[in-house]
Amino acid sequence: MDVLDAIGNTSMVRLGRVVPAGGAQVLAKLEWENPTGSMKDRMAHAVISRAEKDGRLRSGDTVVEYTGGSTGASLALVCAARGYRIRIVTSDAFSREKLDQMAALGAELTLVPSEGGRTTKKLILEMIEVARGLSREPRTCWTDQLNNLDSIAGYHALGEEIWAQTSSRIDAFVHSVGTAASLRGVATVLKRYRPGIRIVAVEPAESSVLRGGPAGPHKIEGVGIGYAPPLWDPSLVDQIIPVATEAAKDMARRLAREEALFAGTSSGANVVAALQVAERLEPEARVVTLMVDSGLKYLNTDVFRAG
Repeated sequence: MDVLDAIGNTSMVRLGRVVPAGGAQVLAKLEWENPTGSMKDRMAHAVISRAEKDGRLRSGDTVVEYTGGSTGASLALVCAARGYRIRIVTSDAFSREKLDQMAALGAELTLVPSEGGRTTKKLILEMIEVARGLSREPRTCWTDQLNNLDSIAGYHALGEEIWAQTSSRIDAFVHSVGTAASLRGVATVLKRYRPGIRIVAVEPAESSVLRGGPAGPHKIEGVGIGYAPPLWDPSLVDQIIPVATEAAKDMARRLAREEALFAGTSSGANVVAALQVAERLEPEARVVTLMVDSGLKYLNTDVFRAG
């Protein structure tokens, strides 16, 4: 057994104090139990393994990716375990902890400056182009997360775990959209088991492009790239809920203080939306969402910084 065998099989807990009385149960899967503290370990393992299997990635090659941090740390973990060099294109828009974690795991970072530390469509596109340039170098494998179908398969096991842990009793799944791979991977599995399950996508209210709104800057890291990601499949989704950055931050703080669940801003957004869904369902219904990553990745941001 090695560190990559520790990915997956994360715990699920029921929320108590933040859930309004009379609504459905809200269950949260604790994806920070993965080795880097993020659900992205699942997709990183999948994309590297499949690239190895089909010959795109061989011993001595370099992996390249653009990322806001969690994917970069996860890829760096897998590359460290498998012995590959990794180069990450990222930005000052993302938390210092995420950048430091990537570097600690051996990633070589290229920083693209942001507009006031916010995620924008322009920033994402600039990061992609820098990564594209690096990918043209010899012996390089670009994992290209926004277009990589292999990442979807990395989340099929997450869907299977959710189905098993709820004892096949789940009425809705709520999750935020970055690349859309995790939502799509989980939804594919759950819809196969229960076609009538409600799949709810979450996006920043400041950049509600999936609902047809304009792109805009926001501070919910890892989601809301400013345009519909290539892996987005609207046929799997029954509802899209926009959540404002401040509401996501406030919920992340409440989860820590009231539920003892220490998670990041996208997890806060997930819970804000999950509570809206739960309010419309019967008390015996079950809504599942994800604690995407650990609050330890945000300690020096304005979400948790003391004083």
